[in-house]
Amino acid sequence: MDESTPKLPPLEWIRAFEAAARCGSFTAAGVDTGLTQSAISQRISQLEAHLGAALFERRARSIELTVEGEAWLPHVRMALNSLRESSDAIFGTSKGRLTLSASQSIIELWMLPRLDRLQALTRSQISIQTMVLGAHSAPQDDVIRVRYGTGDWSHSYRMKLYDEEVAPVAAPSLARSSGTWSEWPRITCAGPRPGWHDWSARFGTPTTPVPWLRFDTFVSALRAAEAGMGVFLTSLPLCTKELADGTLVRLSDQTLQHHESYWLLAGHEALTRPQWQALVTAMA
Repeated sequence: MDESTPKLPPLEWIRAFEAAARCGSFTAAGVDTGLTQSAISQRISQLEAHLGAALFERRARSIELTVEGEAWLPHVRMALNSLRESSDAIFGTSKGRLTLSASQSIIELWMLPRLDRLQALTRSQISIQTMVLGAHSAPQDDVIRVRYGTGDWSHSYRMKLYDEEVAPVAAPSLARSSGTWSEWPRITCAGPRPGWHDWSARFGTPTTPVPWLRFDTFVSALRAAEAGMGVFLTSLPLCTKELADGTLVRLSDQTLQHHESYWLLAGHEALTRPQWQALVTAMA
C-alpha cells in the first residue's frame, strides 16, 4: 500500500455531511438518515478534523456551509450518485414495491390510465397514497410524490408531467344553450391553478357571474361540468379523455398558460435510476 496516498474519510461521515447540507440542519439530517442530531454533529466534526477544514458555520439556530464546504458539496453528491447508480446497474438492487403519493384528481385522471404500463416497465408492486394536505410538502424519503409548483424542489429525480394550459369547458347540453358562454353558470375549484379572475384579467371577459358551485377537488368540479351544471375553467392536459369522448367541449380557442404544473418527485431512497427511467416513460 502506498503510504503517500491520502486516506479517504469513512463513507458514513460523508453521508452525514451531504444530508446536513441538503436538509439545512443537523437535526433534520438526523431524521433523514435515521440518526440522532448528536451523531450527525459528531460525524461532521470528525470529518472536519480529518480534512483540516470547517465545512459548516454553526450558529445558535442554524448552520451554513463554509466556502470550502460549498465547494466540496457538488463533488460529494456526484460521487454518492455514481456509487448508487453503479450499484443499481451491477447488482440490480431494484425495489420490489414503489409507493406513489398524489392528489385524488391526479390519481384518477393521470395515474390510473398509465398504471398498467408502469407496473409492466418497473416489474414492481405499486402502492398509491392519496395526498390530502400539504400540497407543497415533499420530503425526500421512500415515497414518490406528485406535487404542484414551479419545480424548485431539491429532489434528485424531478420531471414535469405536462405544461399547464387552462380553458373553459362545458357539457354539450350546456354548450347548446342560447347566449354566450361567459353568461352561463360557472364552476370553480380550490387550489393553485389559475381561476376565473385570472382568465378575466388575461382576456378581458366579465368577472360575473360569480361561480355558484365550488369544489375542493379538481375531479369533482370536472364531473359537475360533465353533468351540465356549469362552465368549468379546466386544466386541458387533465381532461384530454373527456374532450376526446365528447363529454366535454371547449368553449373558447383561447388558452391561459401557467408557469406552475404537476411534478413527479423522488429521492434515491424511493427507487433506483432504472426504475425512475421506467416511471418517466410510463407517466409521460
